[in-house]
Order: sequence, then structure tokens, then C-alpha cells
Amino acid sequence: MSKKLWSFKFSTASLVLIPAAVGINYIGKLFAGLLKLPLWLDSIGTMLASMLAGPIIGALSGAINNIIYGLTMDPISFVYAITSIAIGITVGILMYRGLIKNIYLAILSGIIVALVAAIVSTPINIAFWGGQTGNIWGDALFASLMAKKFPMWLASFLDEFVVDLPDKVASLVISFLIYKGLPKSLINLYSSDDEIERL
Repeated sequence: MSKKLWSFKFSTASLVLIPAAVGINYIGKLFAGLLKLPLWLDSIGTMLASMLAGPIIGALSGAINNIIYGLTMDPISFVYAITSIAIGITVGILMYRGLIKNIYLAILSGIIVALVAAIVSTPINIAFWGGQTGNIWGDALFASLMAKKFPMWLASFLDEFVVDLPDKVASLVISFLIYKGLPKSLINLYSSDDEIERL
């Protein structure tokens, strides 16, 4: 794995990307909430930042977004910062490995990200909310599984995964399409090895 991929020496372009990614996340979450969508759409900016500038910038963008959303809209958001960090790191690694280079691979990568997000979120859901997610679709499945005597951890994981799967696939496909629509000069700004303006 490239040392540069995990570098904490951020270029000016990378630092500017963080608030932009946070803004995209914030708008996506508000949009989904206002329209009562069965999705969160709060990781599009995180994923895009990871694609452009690597897993560290993506993880920072996700964590900062959760902190800001927690302060301004919903305190519950704080505890899921760790999930956003995991999403940023996962997308950054998948991008680096060349696994997000067309729409089909973006969908497959979205499934992988959904698995990671569900694995990370499940213990949080169990610890804070009795295994539920607060999503009407997922929680209905959770209630059904619990009534059938499934283990709580499995019911909670499936509750999270049935929401994460469409959400993360949709978010990653949207992020990929945005990425593909960006000017090559902008993408090259992040892929350059030039050390000028590094802090």
C-alpha cells in the first residue's frame, strides 16, 4: 500500500475538499430527511473525497460531517462518526485498488461498503438503541426477526444492512458519476505527486 495514500501531509486542494465534501453530505442527509426517503444519502461527499484525495481525507470528511450534523440537527449523529470513517477508508482503498472504474464495479463496491458500514454500525445500534436503526423499513425487519427468536446481533445487522445496501450503492454510484463528470485537470490535481503547497 502506498505511503502517500495514508499520508497526513495534506495539499491545499485536499484541505479545500473537506468542507465541500461535508457540505455535500449535509445536503444529501437533509434532502433524504425532508423527502422521507428510506435512505440516508449522507456519505456522497465522503465517498467523492475518498475517490479524489484518498482514504484519510474521506474519513476526515465523514467524521466532521457527523460532528456538524450532531451539533446542528441530530445528536445521534455523533456516535456514527466511526461508521463514516470506515466508509471513507473503504472507498479510498477500493478506488486505489482500481475497483471503482466503471458503473458495474461502483455497484459492487457499494455492496462492499454497505457490508462494512453495517458491521461497524451494528454494535453501536445494539449499545444505544436496542439493536434498531430508526429506519422504518429496517426496524420492521428487526421486529419480525426478533419475534422469530433470531439472535439480536443478527437481527440488528440485517436491520442495518437492508437500509445500508440501497443507500451505499446509490451513494457510491452518484459519487462515481460526479467523479467521472469532473474535469481531468481537477482530478489530476489530487493524483499529482507534486509536493508544492503541502502543509
